[in-house]
Amino acid sequence: MSDHSDSDREEFRHDPLGHARVAAGMSVGDLIEQYGRAGIGAATVHEAVDVTGEMFADEGCTVFLSLAGAMVPAGMRRVVSDLLRDGYVDALVTTGANLTHDAIEAIGGKHHHGRTGPHEGTGDPEMTEREFDERLREEEVDRIYNVYLPQEHFALFESHLREEVFPPLAEEGTVSIERFCRELGRANAEVNGREAIEEDAGVAAAAYESDVPIYCPAIQDSVLGLQAWMYSQTSALSLDALRDMTPLTDLAYEAERAGCLLVGGGVPKNFTLQTMLVTPGAYDYAVQITMDPAATGGLSGATLDEARSWGKLERDARNVTVLGDATVYLPLLVAGARERIERIEG
Repeated sequence: MSDHSDSDREEFRHDPLGHARVAAGMSVGDLIEQYGRAGIGAATVHEAVDVTGEMFADEGCTVFLSLAGAMVPAGMRRVVSDLLRDGYVDALVTTGANLTHDAIEAIGGKHHHGRTGPHEGTGDPEMTEREFDERLREEEVDRIYNVYLPQEHFALFESHLREEVFPPLAEEGTVSIERFCRELGRANAEVNGREAIEEDAGVAAAAYESDVPIYCPAIQDSVLGLQAWMYSQTSALSLDALRDMTPLTDLAYEAERAGCLLVGGGVPKNFTLQTMLVTPGAYDYAVQITMDPAATGGLSGATLDEARSWGKLERDARNVTVLGDATVYLPLLVAGARERIERIEG
């Protein structure tokens, strides 16, 4: 028998695990509480909801949401737009691709359930993977994993930009990307309402209506950026990426406390984190959802503890990383955090 007592141990504390219980009719918040009784990923999700809820509930906290990956075409659009409309986010950093797909839905286009390959479901067992995607190409359907998007929606999107978005910007000449995103949100909201589109006006529209800035640091890497470039060839429209740096930095500089919710990695993640390199402070809260491993050294999988070495997080910052599919975990975190806040306020 060991002669160690709990009081002698520095790392170990008496904190036995329970066993999660699930039942029909339980809420997301109830499920998250059960996660807290367990270990491994369940315990991490429980902690992530706790940190996210504290960050959202902190009235003195400026919240940055970084959104990478195919979150809009995958169906996470309303999760994000509701956060914006309900005042939980103060700045959105995202990709041109997400803004492209968001606008397509705002003006009447739709994404569709699809297959990842010829052998899924009732597919053709004789067809090769290459033949499967070549058939989609012939049918003029673009594939994003198991999501399909008919290419005619891009023609609708181009018309929307050229008729509703670009002309007023061209009159201004050189504009910031944030200004461009704001005009996109205005146009999306206007057309959505005017045409009585069944689908919600979306992320850019919610940001515009809620006066939340959108920063899109790699806008060229998208159909939205390609369209802007083509329009600039025959007009005075030009985008100045550096113009975004001052208002974004000011937002971080003036924050009493700051928090970030990082969905995926890529440019949005770094753009959000690096803001703190030129301010006296750092993030007080940080939650990330990623599927990328840390061992490659790439930023998409970099741990938030690594970010401490750069001075991007405060020494006492609450931070947690959830490893997994953001289409699964983002709704879970947001629902759990919002339920927790409503219970406290109720």
